[in-house]
Amino acid sequence: MARPSMLIALGALAAAAIACAPVDDPAPTAAAAPTSSTACAKDQLTLINPGKLTIGTDTPAFEPWFKDDDPSNGQGFESAVAYAVAGELGFDRDEVQWESVKFDTAFAPGDKRFDFDINQVSITPDRAKAVDFSNGYYTVKQSVVTLGESKFAGAASLAELKDAKIGVQVGTTALDAVKNVIQPSAEPNVYNEQIDSINALKNEQIDALVLDLPTAFYVTAAQVEGSKIVGQFSSTGGTPEEFGLVMEKGSGLKSCVDKAIDALKANGDLAKIEQQWLSEAAGAPELK
Repeated sequence: MARPSMLIALGALAAAAIACAPVDDPAPTAAAAPTSSTACAKDQLTLINPGKLTIGTDTPAFEPWFKDDDPSNGQGFESAVAYAVAGELGFDRDEVQWESVKFDTAFAPGDKRFDFDINQVSITPDRAKAVDFSNGYYTVKQSVVTLGESKFAGAASLAELKDAKIGVQVGTTALDAVKNVIQPSAEPNVYNEQIDSINALKNEQIDALVLDLPTAFYVTAAQVEGSKIVGQFSSTGGTPEEFGLVMEKGSGLKSCVDKAIDALKANGDLAKIEQQWLSEAAGAPELK
């Protein structure tokens, strides 16, 4: 057995050894992950053209979405929405540039010449296979337009349109709405361009034209004299149809654009823009 004095001495030596032992450096602290606000800062965004937000839309740009066929003037529902989103992303008006993009090209597969496109493009699962969509910025219904003297002008239900010869633009959800909701007796007349379907109504080649409600107001007000909106209806049997901003598949902007739209909904700005430019839509009767 060791004597007490030896035990004390050994203890002291052990303590000294421990005190002098090398200490491993602490593991380096990982850099903090960027917050969503940092990731969406203007200088962090990956853009088609550095320093500029490039927005696509079709030509001509029709009312009430745009005014005077000039997307850059901030007037019309979609021009106003585009600039509101740009503002949420930190861009001034002079930092936004517009690119002419055909409607069906916007959501076709492949590289894009825009950061996002705004052109009344409905969010659908098929289209989402080729492009990314933002959260919806507008919930829309379809409408039926006829000439005022048409025998279908007084239709109060979808059933009363069964025997109508209906015109619609190719590649639109209006075409699906005609086939799946109205289900006319005859196949609809399908046109490559909206203006062709409008001319068909004007020339009485069709009985009725089906298209989105806000555009219908412009058609009846400025494009087809003596025409009227018969009514509006849900194109998907109760599930709201929404327009979304279109981005290239895998776009790094999507989360930031979604955040911008959500902010515009939350602060009431999106509702104000809709009220200003699309308020007339409330005047069309519901067709069931």
